[in-house]
Amino acid sequence: MILVADSGSTSTTWVDILSGNKIVTAGLNPHFTDDTAFMSAFAEVSSLGHCDRVFFYGAGCGDEVQRMRVARLLKKSFHTDIVAVETDLLGACRAACADHAGLVGILGTGSNACFYDGHDVAGRVASTGYVLGDHGSGNHLGRLLLHDYLVGVMPSRLAELFQTVFPYSYSEWMDRVYHQPHANRFLASLAPFAVRRIDDEYCKQLILRVLDEWFDSQLALLLPQTGCRELYLVGGIAAAVEPLLKYLMKGKGIEVRGVLADPVDGLCNYHMSR
Repeated sequence: MILVADSGSTSTTWVDILSGNKIVTAGLNPHFTDDTAFMSAFAEVSSLGHCDRVFFYGAGCGDEVQRMRVARLLKKSFHTDIVAVETDLLGACRAACADHAGLVGILGTGSNACFYDGHDVAGRVASTGYVLGDHGSGNHLGRLLLHDYLVGVMPSRLAELFQTVFPYSYSEWMDRVYHQPHANRFLASLAPFAVRRIDDEYCKQLILRVLDEWFDSQLALLLPQTGCRELYLVGGIAAAVEPLLKYLMKGKGIEVRGVLADPVDGLCNYHMSR
């Protein structure tokens, strides 16, 4: 068995590239996940059979200390020394572009962007996480939705529906965001409320706002370095708002060449061809 894993903050998809067997476990961002949770998820995956090697692409794996920690836990759990741990950004690049160069963005629970030269991430802007960054992500969209709801900016017809879907008191909202774990996942879970109502003018403008802020905080900083105008996107938010994304990027002189909701199939193809 040869495993490929794509891990975001919300979920991790594992595929055996030889059999095609697939399993989904919890998100395994090492900045928020302890060793016990890692080993529990790995135990679920072990049910697929004996593993010869693992290619793990994960959010939060850009930090060398955390990358080594994840590699150590993978080796311990799967009883193999053939383990590669890379960032989810490199995973997105390999899934979307393979050996072709281009701008690559992730718009899921979190967000990121880089220039991929066909082999490696050759240019990127520092990721500042879900508090300072994550522009364009589900977390960002959910955060703005909740803010507008709590301060009374959200149109009343939508606010009433929002309250029905999410019947929390003010104190419960504050506790969930500021005192409970995985606030980024929780905020991202609010984003589908706007995505499903993308034809509503308020929701459409809010989505355009978060995408525009992603462009300004990420892509706009990469363009002078690369001159590249071809963009490949990965992630559930990117796929859900693809027409709006293409419209916005076209106005900025960028061609969206491809959008993948889930990069894992592209990663399997990448590794099968090696």
